[in-house]
Amino acid sequence: MTADARLLRLATPADADAVAAIYAPYVRETPISFELQPPTAEAMAGRIERTLARTPWVVAEVDGVVRAYAYAGRFRDRAAYDWTAESTVYVDRALHRSGLGRATMAAVLRVLRLQGFRLVIAGITLPNAGSEGLHRALGFEPVGTFDGVGWKAGRWHGVSFFELELFPCVDGPEPTPIRPLPELLGTPELAAAIAGEG
Repeated sequence: MTADARLLRLATPADADAVAAIYAPYVRETPISFELQPPTAEAMAGRIERTLARTPWVVAEVDGVVRAYAYAGRFRDRAAYDWTAESTVYVDRALHRSGLGRATMAAVLRVLRLQGFRLVIAGITLPNAGSEGLHRALGFEPVGTFDGVGWKAGRWHGVSFFELELFPCVDGPEPTPIRPLPELLGTPELAAAIAGEG
């Protein structure tokens, strides 16, 4: 697979079939996702649309086919958390260790930085050495584990949480509000952040 066969771009609801197909095996066959039933393409289209109203959802195409995705959303609903996002990344299982997860997640992180987010949180169901390695490679650091927090596939599973600081935590005046993603659409800054340029 050559680098020029890959394309990173913002998702659209039209990507829902491909995204749902990537995600479904993780739901059906692993505890990596705590969902019990794979969402339909229609449900996934709604998730993409809701996410893009505020934060990035990036897909990676290989030879014109969506093979990975990453996105970020609210960590929690209360206003004091507005500068913290929670991230997610999934790769077509046939392309593990291809670099697509890292590239797609790195694009999301660059967009979050551009938007003014301060902190990104990721929760990883254990064991998942691949995801832990990916997050560490991107600069995330482990901050704690909840043991036995979710029941799936006949047993309890723990979740480790990782964080990545995009901007230092400095007390002072109230930080500038984050820029919702729609305000950045069509700008060279957003295009460069997704592409990893500049």
